[in-house]
Amino acid sequence: MQLIRGLHNLNKLSSGCVATIGNFDGVHRGHQDILAQLHEKSEQLQLPSAVILFEPQPREFFAPDHSPARLSSLREKLHFLSEQGVDLVICLCFNQRLRSLSADQFIDQVLVQGLGVRYLVVGDDFRFGCDRKGDFQRLQQAGLALGFAVTHTRTILDADQRISSTRIRQALEVGQLDEAQRLLGTRYSIRGRIAYGQQLGRQLGAPTANVQLKRLKAPLNGVFAVHATVSGQRHNGVANIGMRPTVCGEKAVLEVHLLEFSGDIYGQEMVVEFERKLRDEKKFESIEMLQEAIHEDLDVAQEFFASLD
Repeated sequence: MQLIRGLHNLNKLSSGCVATIGNFDGVHRGHQDILAQLHEKSEQLQLPSAVILFEPQPREFFAPDHSPARLSSLREKLHFLSEQGVDLVICLCFNQRLRSLSADQFIDQVLVQGLGVRYLVVGDDFRFGCDRKGDFQRLQQAGLALGFAVTHTRTILDADQRISSTRIRQALEVGQLDEAQRLLGTRYSIRGRIAYGQQLGRQLGAPTANVQLKRLKAPLNGVFAVHATVSGQRHNGVANIGMRPTVCGEKAVLEVHLLEFSGDIYGQEMVVEFERKLRDEKKFESIEMLQEAIHEDLDVAQEFFASLD
C-alpha cells in the first residue's frame, strides 16, 4: 500500500483511480463494506483503489477539546486499511489552507487535478469544502461535467441500527467489549510503541509496559484483562487505561502488565486486545491500597484466563 501525505505531494495518476473519502475511524464493518464497494469497482475498471483521509480529523481541528475519542491512531488506521487491500492512502493535513478551499476548489485540486478520480464512493450525507457547502449533489454535478462517476455508500445495519464509530465508542465507554467486537468485526485493540514510564508498577510488584496512545483521548477507561502481542508472542495480561488518579496523572496512559513474563521489551510495538473489563479506574487513598487492588486485579484476570482453557 502506498501512502501520500499532503496536498503538495499529489500527482495526477496517469490512469486515474477509484476513491472514497472519510475518517475511517476503527475501520469497522461499515467501513469494510465501503472498501468492498471500492474493490469491486477497482477490479471492474482496472484502476487502483484510494482512500482519502484527513489529519487531524476535522472535528479535532475545529474543537479539539470537544472532539470524540479516537478508536484508531493514524498508524493503526493505515494498518487496517492495508489489511483490507487498499492500494493507495492519501493523507491530507487538515489545516487552515485545506479548510479554506471551496467545494469546487476541493473537487478540482484534490479529486481531478490531484488524483484523476474516475469513480467516487461517499456517503449521501457527506459535506466538504469551506463552511461545508459542498454535498453529494454537488459532487454528482461535478462528476457529470468533469468525467467521474459518484455513488453513495451502502448502509450496513446491526440490530436495526447503522454501524458507526459513534456506536462503537459508546459500547467501549461502558465496557461492552463483545458489542464493540460485533460492530468492528474483531476485538478492539490498541497498538503502539512501548516507552519508558515512571517505573511505578515495578515498585508495586507488577511491572508494566507503557504503550504510547498517540491520540488526544482514550475511547475506554478502567482495568481490563487483555491479550498483548509483542515480538510475535501473545501473552495474557492486565491493562490499566486512564488518568491514574491515585498518582495524579496528567494525561491518559495505557499500562500493560504481562502475566508470567519477564524481559526487556522497551521500544518494541505491542498490540493490546481488550477481552474483559475488570473494574473502573478509581482513586485510592494510599499507594498501599492501590498495590492491594492491583494484586486483586491480577488474581481476577488469572481466573478469567483459566476459564477460557
